[in-house]
Amino acid sequence: MLDTLPVSQLPPELDGMKELQGREIRLVPGSMMIVDSVVRGTIKHRSVQGLLVVQGPVMFSGTRFEQLVDLSRSVFLQPVTLSRAVFRQESFFVEGRFLRDVVAEKTSFGPHTRFHRSVFQGPVTFQQSGFNGMAEFLEVGFEKDVNLSRTSFKLGTGFSGSRFQGLANFSEASFNGQAFFTFTQFGGDADFHQATFRSTADFSNAQFKGRDDFSSTSFEQGSQFTSANRSAPAQVPSGRKSEFIQYAVIAILLAFGALLIVYRTRRGKA
Repeated sequence: MLDTLPVSQLPPELDGMKELQGREIRLVPGSMMIVDSVVRGTIKHRSVQGLLVVQGPVMFSGTRFEQLVDLSRSVFLQPVTLSRAVFRQESFFVEGRFLRDVVAEKTSFGPHTRFHRSVFQGPVTFQQSGFNGMAEFLEVGFEKDVNLSRTSFKLGTGFSGSRFQGLANFSEASFNGQAFFTFTQFGGDADFHQATFRSTADFSNAQFKGRDDFSSTSFEQGSQFTSANRSAPAQVPSGRKSEFIQYAVIAILLAFGALLIVYRTRRGKA
């Protein structure tokens, strides 16, 4: 549907972006509003060389999408709101560019979600959202703060090669499948406080330039920080902390029991 829009000129708001020059442009001159609805057909922009430019706000709040949503290689000039939306099938935003805020709170994503090589120029929130399949955020640029707190990732998740220039908030997030943050750059603070990793968590070669917080983080299958550049010494994952505490308590009790036996023995001889 979107591929059939007439070819247009690059809007003046994008004149300074050299990487967008020379591309075939299809323009949505207004907003895209689908609120509290059910969409049974597909929504897709499949042009490999061209760009879809949406000049107005995008709001899909509370809408259920039964089929594929593919807005890859799209440029959004105004805020994008996906809060409480439900994507039953794949949702692709490959090489997208978001110039303003992206709000996707309590959003349910389907079997495969891709933001590969997208750029978010404004603040982003996926707070309390659920990624029920593969979630790809590979080589993504986050130029402002990102809020993924209390977000759940059911299958494999990849943020490898991505760049977080502001706060990266993953506090209380849960990762049920493998999570990859290899070669990820955290330019601001990285908050993984009380996050849960139930499978492999790989932070190899990641760079933490701000403060990183892994306090009370649970790594149930271990973690990898090989060649990672951290701003503070690695903290003991909470799972290992609890094991250490248990062993320490047992050792103390055994030592106390031994001292008590020695005391009673000496007292009996006296």
